[in-house]
Amino acid sequence: MNPMNTSKSLETTYLGLRLSTPFVIGASPLTENTETLLRLEADGAGAIVMHSLFEEQLTRESAATEEIIDLPADSFGEALSYFPTTSDYAVGPDEYLDRIAELKKALSIPVIASLNGCTPGGWVSHAGLMQEAGADALELNIYDVVTDADTSSEDVEKRLFDIILSVRERIHIPLCVKLAPFYTSLPNVVRRIGLLGAQGVVLFNRFYQPDLDIEELAVEPRLFLSTSSELLLRLRWLAILHGTTTVSLGLSGGVHKCGDAVKAIMSGADIIQIVSLILRHGPPAFSALVTDFTAWMTAHEYESVAQMRGCLSHRNCPDPAGFERANYLKILQLWKA
Repeated sequence: MNPMNTSKSLETTYLGLRLSTPFVIGASPLTENTETLLRLEADGAGAIVMHSLFEEQLTRESAATEEIIDLPADSFGEALSYFPTTSDYAVGPDEYLDRIAELKKALSIPVIASLNGCTPGGWVSHAGLMQEAGADALELNIYDVVTDADTSSEDVEKRLFDIILSVRERIHIPLCVKLAPFYTSLPNVVRRIGLLGAQGVVLFNRFYQPDLDIEELAVEPRLFLSTSSELLLRLRWLAILHGTTTVSLGLSGGVHKCGDAVKAIMSGADIIQIVSLILRHGPPAFSALVTDFTAWMTAHEYESVAQMRGCLSHRNCPDPAGFERANYLKILQLWKA
C-alpha cells in the first residue's frame, strides 16, 4: 500500500525540508543500487542518506593517523592491515560526487550526503563539493574513539564543535550531526550544535565493537545488524530533548516493527532512519513497516504524524520521572528472580 494514497498525513519536516513520510533510508550500501532506492521511494521513503565518505579517504596525511600507524608498525607489521587502502572503499571522492548527481536525477525525494570523520582538517572542504553536486542536505557523522588519557571531555566537545563550524562555513544547505550517546551532558551538546548553525541531530551513531581471535592473537572487526533492543536508549534521549531545542531530531537504530516506529514518533523523532530491517529482510519489509504504521494511525484515530509527535516526551508524558533516575530505582525494586 502506498502511504500517499491514504487519508492520513505522514508528512514531516526535517532540517527545514518537507518530507512525505518520516521514514528515511539511512546511510548504508543500499544507496548504491538505484533500482532499490526507486522501489523504496515508491513504498514511502521520505528521503535517503548516502553512505559516508570517510575522513581517511579525503586526506592522505593526518597527524593522528600517522601516529596510530607508525607506532605499532615498528613492532607489528600486521597492524598496517587494519587501515583500508583506497581500493577497499566502495567509491572514491569523485565517484561519490557523480553518484549524488545521478541520484538527484533519478529520485524525487531529498538526497542527503554524508561525511564521516573525527578530527578538524582539510577533509571537511569536501562538504562544499557535495553541495555543488546537488545534495539537498549533509549528515556529518562524528565517529570518535578516544584512547588518549590526556584528552578531556572538553577537548572532545571542542573537536566536535570545530568540525561542525568548519563545515557550516563551507555550505548553506541544511546540516545535521549524527552523534554518539556518550557525552557528559547531551542536552547541552545538542543546544550548542544548534547555536553553531546545524539544523538537526541524529541519535545515535552505532559504535561497532571489535572482537578478539584468541587463536591468532588478533583483533577482528565484527558487524551485527541492529535489533529492537537498541531502541530504548534512543527513545529516552529523544523524549528528553523534544521541546527543549529547535533542531530537528532524527532516530537511527532499533526500529524494526510498527510499534518501534510509533514509540520513536511519540518520543519526539522528526524522522526515523531505517537500514538493518531492509538489509535483513529486503525492501518488502520496509513497505510493510510503512503500511502497518499507517494502519496503526487509523486504528488509533491519529490524523497526522504531527499529532503523535512528542506526546510521550519528557515534557508531555504523565510521568516524566520515568525518563530519569526514578526509572532506575523502580526497576531495581521491582525485580524478582
